[in-house]
Amino acid sequence: MSASRTIITRRAFAGGAALLGLMRSARAQGFAGLSEDADGFAQVLPGKDFVFPADHGPHPDFRIEWWYVTANLTDVAGNAYGLQWTLFRQAARPGPQGEGFANQQLWMAHAAATRADSHRTAEKFARGGVGQAGVVDKPFQAWIDDWQMAGSDRTDDASLAPIEIAASASNFAYALSLEADRPVVLQGDHGYSRKSEHGQASYYYSQPFYRARGHLSFDDHSVEVSGSAWLDREWSSQPLASDQSGWDWFALHFASGEKLMLYRMRQRSGNYTSGTWIGADGRARPLGPDGIVMTPTQTVEIGSHKLPVSWRVDIPALSIGLATTPLNPRSWMATSVPYWEGPISFTGSHQGVGYLELTGY
Repeated sequence: MSASRTIITRRAFAGGAALLGLMRSARAQGFAGLSEDADGFAQVLPGKDFVFPADHGPHPDFRIEWWYVTANLTDVAGNAYGLQWTLFRQAARPGPQGEGFANQQLWMAHAAATRADSHRTAEKFARGGVGQAGVVDKPFQAWIDDWQMAGSDRTDDASLAPIEIAASASNFAYALSLEADRPVVLQGDHGYSRKSEHGQASYYYSQPFYRARGHLSFDDHSVEVSGSAWLDREWSSQPLASDQSGWDWFALHFASGEKLMLYRMRQRSGNYTSGTWIGADGRARPLGPDGIVMTPTQTVEIGSHKLPVSWRVDIPALSIGLATTPLNPRSWMATSVPYWEGPISFTGSHQGVGYLELTGY
C-alpha cells in the first residue's frame, strides 16, 4: 500500500506555478494531509460490488487512488533485486470534471530499482485532461509519459493478466511481463478495508500472484530477471484519521505459495492493524487487529528520519512467526513526499520474500 500528497503539471507556465505551490504544500503536510476533510468527494462505504474491468480504471469522484506494483526478482546468478512502479491520481477538488487544463485530476508516478548496494528512484508529474497521463480500463492501460502498465486483447478482466510494465530514468530502466492464473483478491471485508476505528477506509484489492520476467539495467549494465510481483489497487477520499501519521505495510510471498498482506496505521492512541492471509488457491482470510503483532527490531537513520527496517511479525492463530530483513536498509524514496520502500526477505516459521513500505516518518 502506498500514497502521496502532491501534484502537478509540467506543461504551460500557469500549470508550472500550480505545481510548485502544491509541492510546497505536500512537503509541509506529508502523509498527514491524507486525513483532511473529504467534503464533496465520494465516500467509501461497506457493501460495494466490485465490477471488472471497470474497477481497474479510475474513480475520479474519490480524492486519492493508486496503481502500485512491486516485484521481488533474481538474476541467473541468484542476485536479488526489487522493482517498484506506481501511478497516483489525486483530485484537486470535488465536482464535475473539467475539460483540458481545467481538469482537476493530478497525476504522479514513482519508479524504483533496488539491489543490495544501490537504490535508484525517479518521479514524474502530469495533469489530467491533456492525455499526458491516465488509466483506461479495457484494454487496460495506465501511463504517464513513456512509463507504461499495459494490457492487451489477451488481458483477462478477472486476473488483470497478462500485462507489461516499463519505466526508465537516467541511471536505471526495466521492462517486465506479468502473468497470473488466479483472479484478483479483495482485501478486508470484501474489498472494504478499514484504516481506523473512526470510519476511515479504502476500497482495496490486490493481484499477489503475478509471475514476473524481463530485464533490468543499472546504468548501462542489463540483466535478465524473474520472480514474483504484487499489484495493489486502492482508492479513497480520507484514508487516514486525524490522529494517524502514516503506516507500516507488508506484502509477503511465502515460498510455499501463500501470500500475506499486513499494515499498521500509526496513531497517537496505539496503532490500528489489519491484514489478509491468502491461500495458494487464492482464497482470502481477513485478519483482525487483535490477532497481529508487528514489532520493529532494527532501525536505520537516513538524514533526520529514523526508520524501522527489520521486524518481527507474529500471527498466533496461523502459527506464523517471522523475522524480516531488508535487501537494502537504505531504500529511501527521496521523492516529493519521501518514504521508505524496498524488498525484504523473511525467515522463521516460514520463508519467503516481499516488500515493506514505511510512510510518515
